[in-house]
Parts: sequence; C-alpha cells; structure tokens
Amino acid sequence: MTIKEAIEARHSVRKYTDEPIEADKVATLRSALEEVNSESGLNIQLVLEEPKAFSTGMWKYGAFSGVKNYFVMAGPKGDEAEEAIGYQGEKLVLLAQTLGLNTCWVGLTYKKIPGTYTLRKGDIVHCVISLGYGTISGVQHPQKPADQFYEAEEPVPDWFKSGLEAALLAPTAVNQQKFKFILHKDNKVEARGLFSMAGYVNVDLGIVKYHFEVGAGKENFEWK
Repeated sequence: MTIKEAIEARHSVRKYTDEPIEADKVATLRSALEEVNSESGLNIQLVLEEPKAFSTGMWKYGAFSGVKNYFVMAGPKGDEAEEAIGYQGEKLVLLAQTLGLNTCWVGLTYKKIPGTYTLRKGDIVHCVISLGYGTISGVQHPQKPADQFYEAEEPVPDWFKSGLEAALLAPTAVNQQKFKFILHKDNKVEARGLFSMAGYVNVDLGIVKYHFEVGAGKENFEWK
C-alpha cells in the first residue's frame, strides 16, 4: 500500500483487539519515529502494551476500548511546534496504515501515565495517537464541498485539485476542517488555519499540509 492509498483507506478507529503489534512492524515504526524527531526537533515516543491511559476517566467520552499502544506526541510549546506535531504525526499515522494498523488522533480523552515516556525541559504532551489492530477499519465522515476550502488567483491545475482532495480526507479535531488553501502565482500555495472554539487548529493544519503534499506532489509547488 502506498501513502496515497493509505490516505484513502485510513479512518479513525477507537476500538482495538488484543492482537500485539509484530516486532518487525514495531521496528519500522521506531525507525520512522527517530527520523521524524531528528527532522523536527520533536520528542514523539512510542508506548507499547500499556492499557492504563485509556482505562479510566475521560476515555469513556471518546468510546475507546482495547487501547494499549499509542504515540505520545510531545515537543515544545507554541504554534510552530503544534503544526510540526500534526505534520510529523500524520507521517506516522499513514505509515501505520501501510503496515495494516489502525490509529486515532486523541486530544483529551486519555490519562497521562507517569513513567511511560520522558519529557525534556520545556516539552509538553500535545496529544496522543492510539495504535493497533482495530475491531473495524472505521468509516469515512461526510465531506463538505471542496470549493469551501480554497481560493485561487488563476485556473486551478490538476495537482492542486489532487492535493485538496487528499487534504479533505485528513483527520481533524471533531472533524472541524478549519483550514483553507490559497493558490498564488508561480505555483505557490498558502495554507491557513481558521479560528475554532475546539482548538487544535495548528495541529490540524500540519496534518492537512502533509496530506496536501502527498496528493499534489511536492515537486509541483512551493509553500508560501
């Protein structure tokens, strides 16, 4: 499965089986984890076989069950770090999908378990991503019309349309989709996060920017 195929196949999954993640898949995820942390300066960590984070309290609101593996999305504070969390985290999400695993971005409905991860000075936990074999593969949320999500100063090329289609398949907090892409001259693209009472706009922006890059092809445009 390619990353483009993973974008189409991947849906949020909240219920997981007891099947452990195979060692070779764990090794692939850890290798990718080291790469994204090195590239971004983040401190994302993989926690395995730890069921307590989703066993009490707010987990009930999100209807999670069987979660015992997850990425801890840690890094510095600030808008730039939040966007990097989304961008780099979605790389891991889609890689997991290519490995036959299921995932879900989780903002609030989990408990931080001491000793399961290590924070550097200045780090915070922005969110987590559940990981494992889902009891189902998830379902696609209804999509809004694409013309709500872009502005263009010139005719829209096919690569931009493909990027937008991929972005519209991206997971966002409470499916809020608070973003817009603007096509400028000379194939320059601007991505904006829009105000939301739900928050996580910068994380969402990083997620949708990665989707747009995959769909459009990084060779076809430059970020403005």
